[in-house]
Amino acid sequence: MNDNMFSNAQRAEVLTQALPYIKQYVGKVIVVKYGGNAMIDEQLKQQVMEDIALLWLIGVKVVLVHGGGPEISDLMKKLGKEPKFVDGLRVTDKETMDIVQMALAGKVNKSLVTLLQMKGGHAVGLSGMDGGIIEARIKDERLGYVGEITKVRAKPITDLLEKNYIPVISTVASDHEGNSYNINGDTAAARIAGALGAARLIMMTDVAGILRDKDDPSTLITNVTIPEAKQLKAEGVISGGMIPKVDCCIDAINSGVRTVTIMDGRIPHAILMELLTDEGAGSMVVGENA
Repeated sequence: MNDNMFSNAQRAEVLTQALPYIKQYVGKVIVVKYGGNAMIDEQLKQQVMEDIALLWLIGVKVVLVHGGGPEISDLMKKLGKEPKFVDGLRVTDKETMDIVQMALAGKVNKSLVTLLQMKGGHAVGLSGMDGGIIEARIKDERLGYVGEITKVRAKPITDLLEKNYIPVISTVASDHEGNSYNINGDTAAARIAGALGAARLIMMTDVAGILRDKDDPSTLITNVTIPEAKQLKAEGVISGGMIPKVDCCIDAINSGVRTVTIMDGRIPHAILMELLTDEGAGSMVVGENA
């Protein structure tokens, strides 16, 4: 629908319908995990930043947690280093970890901060190493400096939220010996959301959500409780790369996050659809008694 077809009255009606949802989330913490195709496609990236800036402007406390796997791989290739993976996780030797840090905490993080500010938001870029936000240890010797989170320190993030900034956090961490670690973005977002007691965690991915038939988007399961999710895993409905995502959802809810949504980041303005409309977007995972 173009601007001419969308009257001022219709615009006003849309805003009025969003009002109950706006009231529900003003002053609440929403954590958005961002990555995948929505990060690669420039137009989608602009729209995601618009959504986050809009939420911030209406008083929602948004925390953006981001990965950047394709950017890491691109930089590795430019520097003559071939990416290697074991069980879907990047093998990260010392040299690769330096590249991860450059790509995530440098290029990707600062480009997202700049975009948010261009859209009218006030953002500050951080890595999990800043202020000791994420502490980690080696997850598996075969993977090198891939980290398992041992502690999340929420205070640097809450300090920024209280000063009315959007924290933009790259998923690298450190330990007490000064080692740096590459952290899975979904895991980091779930742990950060739990530490903040966030009202919502939104995990943007490359699929519509949890599908009863992985090849048929029309079989989207829009709401699932933790016991139902465990049953779907046992039945093989939740399988492959969706298993760790759903496990992260369950961990976040068990840590105090009210609801977690796995959504298709390739859909324009999916975040606003999820938070500010009746229809929503993706699959919402909730606690047993929600």
